[in-house]
Amino acid sequence: MRLVVVGAAGRMGRMLIKAIHETPGCVLSAAIERPGSPLLGQDAGVLAGLPASGVLVSDDALSAFVEAEGVLDFTTPDSTVAFAALAAQARIAHIVGTTGLEPQHLAKLEAAARHAAIIRSGNMSLGVNLLAALVRNVAATLGTDWDIEIVEMHHRMKVDAPSGTAVLLGEAAAQGRQVDLAQQRVAVRDGQTGARAPGTIGFAALRGGTVVGDHKVIFAGAGERLELSHVAEDRGLFAQGAVKAALWGRGRKPGLYSMTDVLGLDAL
Repeated sequence: MRLVVVGAAGRMGRMLIKAIHETPGCVLSAAIERPGSPLLGQDAGVLAGLPASGVLVSDDALSAFVEAEGVLDFTTPDSTVAFAALAAQARIAHIVGTTGLEPQHLAKLEAAARHAAIIRSGNMSLGVNLLAALVRNVAATLGTDWDIEIVEMHHRMKVDAPSGTAVLLGEAAAQGRQVDLAQQRVAVRDGQTGARAPGTIGFAALRGGTVVGDHKVIFAGAGERLELSHVAEDRGLFAQGAVKAALWGRGRKPGLYSMTDVLGLDAL
């Protein structure tokens, strides 16, 4: 499968290039960076710490997409929307691991998904998506007299909060309760907040050091507490999951998919 990596010079971009190199049946067809990047023209394989690949970093995304079958995208919300439009024109699978997407970005992705397969997830790892399935089931089983709190910690350089993974877990909890997360979400507490409102889903975001990603979902009841957690020790697992998603999405009919679809977790 011919794959394009956008944001190729970034930390995740380099890991995606490496994951493609290590996956049988996949080949890096292009590596895209922003116009004016000092890394344009460099060999993408060397950039990722691999032998020279012969693929030079370019800023011509549309030409790259036309020659490819999929694009791996862990960039920024605005860039992802722009790449989604190009991927829709080229009719190729678009794998989106970008976090911090707002409603206006999601609406544009939904429009692009009418023309191409888009697989979007706040986290591409098997473990996190299994955790989300468990959270959905537990939330469906327990009543609203059990409070739900989601705690996450990431490295000091992360720019969005709560993390995409935390939001994914919050959405799973809301689905289990059959409520709208936007109506039940409490993302910030400061000062005299009053008592916790029943049925809300709380978030706490911690930042520091070089933490790859720690997530915990707490179900707190009267006299007992249930905690489900996931610890990511290597960002490479996100890249591996993205390549797996691309292979699954190859030739898939247009639509908006998730890692639950890729991993077949609907039955859990």
